[in-house]
Amino acid sequence: MNTEMLPRVKQVEPMSDYRLSLSFTNGEKRQFAVKPYLNYTVYRSLAQWEIFKQVMVSNGTVCWGKDGHIDFDPDTLYLESQIVAE
Repeated sequence: MNTEMLPRVKQVEPMSDYRLSLSFTNGEKRQFAVKPYLNYTVYRSLAQWEIFKQVMVSNGTVCWGKDGHIDFDPDTLYLESQIVAE
C-alpha cells in the first residue's frame, strides 16, 4: 500500500468500549480501538470516560485536551482501523 497519501480524519464520534467511529477524507467509515493503547503513559488518562468522550478532530487526526496534547498519528488511525460496512 502506498502510504504517502493516506486519507485524514474529518469526523470522529466516541463509542462504547473505547472505540472511535471515524470518517475519513476518502469517504471511508472506520472504527479504531483505543483500548489497547490505554496502558501507555501518554494515553492513560483516556481510560476516564469523561475525558475520552471529549475527542475532537484537529489537523486531520483525533486529539484530546484543550491544546490537543493527546493525539494519534493519522496514519496509525487509518492503517489500524477496521472498515465499517454500510
